[in-house]
Amino acid sequence: MNEIPPLLRSTRRHFFERCGIGLGSMALSSLLGDGPARASSAAEPGANPLAPRAGHHAPRAKNVIFLFMAGGPSQFELFDHKPALQRYNDQPIPPSYLEGKRFAFMDTFNKEPPKLLGTRRKFARHGESGAWVSECLPHTAKVVDDLTFLKSVWTEPVNHAPAKLFFNAGTTQFGRPSMGAWVTYGIGSEADDLPGFVVLQSGPRGPRGGAVLWGSGFLPTAYQGVPFRGGAEPILDLSRPPEVSEADQRAALNAIGDLNRHRLDATGDPEIATRIASYEMAFRMQSSAPELIDLAGESQATLDLYGIEPGAPSFASNCLLARRLVERGTRFVQLYHTNWDHHGGPTENLEDSLDTVCLDVDRACAALITDLKARGLLDDTLVIWGGEFGRTPMGEVRENTGRNHHPDAFTMWLAGGGVKPGLTFGASDEFGFSVAEDPIHVHDLQATILHLLGLDHTKLTYRFQGRDFRLTDVGGRVVRDILA
Repeated sequence: MNEIPPLLRSTRRHFFERCGIGLGSMALSSLLGDGPARASSAAEPGANPLAPRAGHHAPRAKNVIFLFMAGGPSQFELFDHKPALQRYNDQPIPPSYLEGKRFAFMDTFNKEPPKLLGTRRKFARHGESGAWVSECLPHTAKVVDDLTFLKSVWTEPVNHAPAKLFFNAGTTQFGRPSMGAWVTYGIGSEADDLPGFVVLQSGPRGPRGGAVLWGSGFLPTAYQGVPFRGGAEPILDLSRPPEVSEADQRAALNAIGDLNRHRLDATGDPEIATRIASYEMAFRMQSSAPELIDLAGESQATLDLYGIEPGAPSFASNCLLARRLVERGTRFVQLYHTNWDHHGGPTENLEDSLDTVCLDVDRACAALITDLKARGLLDDTLVIWGGEFGRTPMGEVRENTGRNHHPDAFTMWLAGGGVKPGLTFGASDEFGFSVAEDPIHVHDLQATILHLLGLDHTKLTYRFQGRDFRLTDVGGRVVRDILA
C-alpha cells in the first residue's frame, strides 16, 4: 500500500496554523486591522500578564477601592440638601421638567401627575468644609473633610443592569471589559500571590447584571475580576485535595507549565500566558487567600472601628478585607452592596428600608477612610462611593414612600488618591432634577479615575474586530478641578 503524502495527513486546522504567509495569517491580519491587540502599556506577549508596569504618566494613586451601592442611592435623603423640595412638597412638578424624559416605571407617573417629594431626613453641615450630610449617615459626616463630593454626576441608561454595565464598562453592550479589567490590563498589579482585581459582595442578593460587571470582555481573561466569598474558602476549588502533597502538585504544575509554554511559543496566544499565570497564582493563593481572610491578626480596636462581628460576612468585613487587599498590592477592589433600589415597595422604601441599608454601610465606609489614613495608605488609594444612578425629586406612587430611577443628576464621593479633600464640586438645579453647574458624565469620571492611576484614557486601547476600543468609548474628559 502506498504511503499517504504528509500534506494529505494534515488537517485544515494544521494547514491554517502552519501557513505563515497563507490564508490563515491573511485572515487574521484582516480581522486585526493594522496590527495585533495592543495597548501602549500592556504586557508583552509571553510575560506575566499581571506584572506591574508603568502607565502613561506619573500616577497619583496606586490602588482603587470602589464602594458600589447597587440600586441607586437617593441623593435627596443622603447628601443633596434641597430646601425647594421641602417648600413645594406634594406639588406637581412643572411639566417642562418632564418633556422628552424617560423613566424606568412610566406607569407610576401616568397614574397621576408626579409630585415633588421633600425628604423626612434632617440635614446639617459638617466639618470645616461644611459639607451637607443627612442624619442617615452620622459616621460619614465625621470624615467629610477627607471626602470630595461630586453633586453633578449624570449617566444615560435608566434601568439597573444597563446602567451598572455603563458605569463599569463604558457601554451598555455585553462583552466589553470592565473598569477593573482595563486598569489591570494597563498597569498590572503589585500583588504576587493575590489577584489584581477582586470583587466582594454583600447584601441580600447579587447586583443586577452579574459577572459581566467585572468581566474582561475581549481582553485576556487574566484581567477579569475574581469574586471572593465569605467563609473559610474564599475561592471555590482552590484548596489542594488532601491526598495530593505539595511536592506532587508542584511537579504537576511544572509539567503543565512546560507544555503550555511550548504551545505559547508556537502560537503566541495570550490566553495561554493567562493560563500559565492563573495556575501559578492559584498555587500561591492556597496560602495567601486563607491568610487574607483570617482577621485574627487585627486588633479589637480595628474590628470595633468597622463594626465587625467575627465570623459574620458583611459589608463591614468586606471593607476591612479591601484594606488588607490593597496593603498586599491588589490593584482594584470592588465592593457591591445591594438593596438601594428604593421605589416604595415593602422591602425597598425611603422609610425603614433606607435606614437599614445605611446602617449596613455608614460606619464601615467611614472606618475605611479613617483606617487607610492612619496607615498612610489613603494618599495612594482612591476610594469611590456611589451607585449606577440617583433618584427622582418626585415621589413614586406605591405601597410606601419611594423615588424612581434618575440618571440626570446624582451624587457620589471620592477620597484619597490625588483628589482634593473637603471639596464639594458641581450642583444640580433647585429641585435636583438636572445638573446646573459643572456636569460630570460617567465617561468623565472614568477618564479621571484612569488619569489618577497614571493612564491616559485615550491611549489605553485594545484592537478588536478591526477597531480600537477604550473604556470611555469616544468621550470622556479628565475633571481637573477636583485634582489635588
